[in-house]
Amino acid sequence: MLAPVMPSPRRTAMLLLGCVVLGTGVALLLTADLGSDGYSTFVNGLSLTTDVSFWVVNLVVGVVLVAMAALRKVYPGVGTVVQVVLVGVTVSVVLDLLETPDDLLWRAVLLIAAFPVLAVGIALYLGSHTGAGPAEAAALAWDPPIAFRWSYSLVQGGGAIGGWLMGATVGVGTLTVIFLLGPAVDLAARMMRVDLHQSRDATHEDAA
Repeated sequence: MLAPVMPSPRRTAMLLLGCVVLGTGVALLLTADLGSDGYSTFVNGLSLTTDVSFWVVNLVVGVVLVAMAALRKVYPGVGTVVQVVLVGVTVSVVLDLLETPDDLLWRAVLLIAAFPVLAVGIALYLGSHTGAGPAEAAALAWDPPIAFRWSYSLVQGGGAIGGWLMGATVGVGTLTVIFLLGPAVDLAARMMRVDLHQSRDATHEDAA
């Protein structure tokens, strides 16, 4: 079952803005070239192992995670699809505008700058309550009993370990995502006063 198909204008704006901000943060993280997030590391490792294109593996893994989350009543919605498409487009556009610096210091600056951007983007799009993307859905499926700020770290950490075992590269950026991004998203959500949790009632109507 899907979350509400037609969100209110306010939630639609939160979803679109959040995805653009999130995509910008991902582009900053990739431009820093100090290691990707755990989810992408897992997809890359599986792609290397199976010799299947990254985008195909990414699609399959995403569908599996969303389906598993739905079994725990974290249902997909229009936001699930928009997140995948709009974040991907934003990443491509921003990457075309940026270049990885040769200086390690500037790469570290990009990595540090990526975190508040990533946190705000995730908090905004999840706060729209229109459905979560694969990694966030997998984390929210276990909250409760494990709070999102830690379940997200577990999802990213598990992905990084799995990807590393299959030959993908893990860097300081990967480790930073594992340990800091979940708490950063939680902090951003509390500061903006939005609830990260998606409806666990498939008949829930968007009243905002």
